[in-house]
Amino acid sequence: MSIFGTMKTAVSGMNAQANRLGTVGDNIANSSTVGYKRSSTAFSTLVLPSTQGSYSSGGVETNVRYSIADQGGIQYTTSSTDLAIQGEGFFIVSDPNGTPYLTRAGAFVKDATGFLKNTAGFNLMGYPYGSNPPAAVVNGFNGLEEININDFGMVSSPSSTGSFPANLDKGAAVVPAGTRPSDNVAGSVITNKSSLTAYDHAGSKVLYDFYYTKTGISPDTWEVSVYRQDQSTNGGFPYVGVPAANLVKQTANLVFDPNTNKLQAGTYAAGPPATGSDKSIKFTDKTDGATPSQQITIDLSDMTQFAAAFTPGKGIIDGNAPSPITDVEIGGDGLVTAVYQDGGRRPIYQVALATVPSIDKLLPQNGNVFLPTNDSGVVTIGFPQSGAFGQVYSGALESSNVDIASELTEMIESQRVYTANSKVFQTGSDLMDVLINLKR
Repeated sequence: MSIFGTMKTAVSGMNAQANRLGTVGDNIANSSTVGYKRSSTAFSTLVLPSTQGSYSSGGVETNVRYSIADQGGIQYTTSSTDLAIQGEGFFIVSDPNGTPYLTRAGAFVKDATGFLKNTAGFNLMGYPYGSNPPAAVVNGFNGLEEININDFGMVSSPSSTGSFPANLDKGAAVVPAGTRPSDNVAGSVITNKSSLTAYDHAGSKVLYDFYYTKTGISPDTWEVSVYRQDQSTNGGFPYVGVPAANLVKQTANLVFDPNTNKLQAGTYAAGPPATGSDKSIKFTDKTDGATPSQQITIDLSDMTQFAAAFTPGKGIIDGNAPSPITDVEIGGDGLVTAVYQDGGRRPIYQVALATVPSIDKLLPQNGNVFLPTNDSGVVTIGFPQSGAFGQVYSGALESSNVDIASELTEMIESQRVYTANSKVFQTGSDLMDVLINLKR
């Protein structure tokens, strides 16, 4: 019995080393696979009951382990949709059936239908970006959508907020009441004027004229008036709305600190004669007939009043015309921004990351993806650069965490041990031949 046991033990050892060679072969084969996590074989003894005068040889059991938590190297590419994670977290992807998986393989490319698909055919998922930043559902995949860039092509959005700084000449002349731009009469005296381009609900460009006038109410008091340029009369005053209720007209007072010559908090009027701390001018445009009317807020908090010529700053406003998407930018926080042909930018999705308490207990699946298990724990979802989640790098890929030198060493060692086990089997076979020959 002990000879048969020895031969079975040797077979057990050869099977164990065959499993070990299998993991080594997989690792070497996938050493260039993006986001691949190496596997290894752990051994444990299998002991059979023995008596005092007879030893029963046991065997060896193997358990495959996956080094999923080990970070691979970051390699930079030329594609903005190639993504790598530095730190903890997994991309959430879905198969054609909509089943969510976790992966570190971020070689995503926009396909013909606009989905960001990696080399294994899985679609990247994220939260749609509406008027406000999305919030993650931390304990489930609800709310996640397959990111589709084409859904946002040729889509316009109306302007709602912006900023328009300028320097007003401290030595400018005071304009008497009744002849100021805010009076909207023919022959209004213009001290300074600048214009800002915005977009209406249809995506059409609209020019708004900003007039800055020193009022003399106090030495450092100005007013700013806003009109819609296409409502002007021959390019000047008066501005006329058709019907009259559609006239775009708003005036606000500006009071500067005489010491810093910056706009003073608490003395800015959002609409005369009231005062408040809001340093923005708000106006309504009903001209395009959209419902609700377009509400636009322009931040003026960076306005100054130095003894220098009128200098308008760079005006910034949101909204965009119906322009096709030419590129996609993905930030370190996972924000997906569509870049339009006219230079406009619009946030469209927020890439989410997922993790589990025991990362190495995830279940590997075809296509370099993983499924949560009872041993791995409950999935937690969040955003890059928040909490324990790492940073997303655009134009980069995470390489395999396989070390070829270590794998070759393991291969040589496994070969030697396999050969030794085969010798044990051969020796047991020879002893069996001796026993059989004794009968002869």
